[in-house]
Amino acid sequence: MEGKRAAKSGRARAYMWYVYMLKCSNGALYTGMTNDIEKRIKKHNTGQGSAYTRSHLPVFLVYSEKRKTRSAALKREAEIKRYSRKGKMELISEKR
Repeated sequence: MEGKRAAKSGRARAYMWYVYMLKCSNGALYTGMTNDIEKRIKKHNTGQGSAYTRSHLPVFLVYSEKRKTRSAALKREAEIKRYSRKGKMELISEKR
C-alpha cells in the first residue's frame, strides 16, 4: 500500500500511517498499524480486526502515533511489541 496513488484525479495522495495500541476487555494491550485508524478500530470492535481482539471485545484506543511511511510504521510497531507491559504503559502515560 505504500506509495498508493489516487488514480482518478491523477494527483498523488500521501497516506499517513498510524501505530496504535488498544486495550482489550481482559486488560491486555494489542499493538497494530494502519493507514485508517478509525476504520481499523471499527473493524476490531466488529470482530473483523484480528483473531486476538475478536475474542477480547470491546477494545479501546489508548495510544497512537503517526509515521510517514508504511515501512516506518512497521518498524515502530515491532519496536513497541518488544516493550514490556510496563514500558507500554509508560508510553501510554507519556502521550496523555
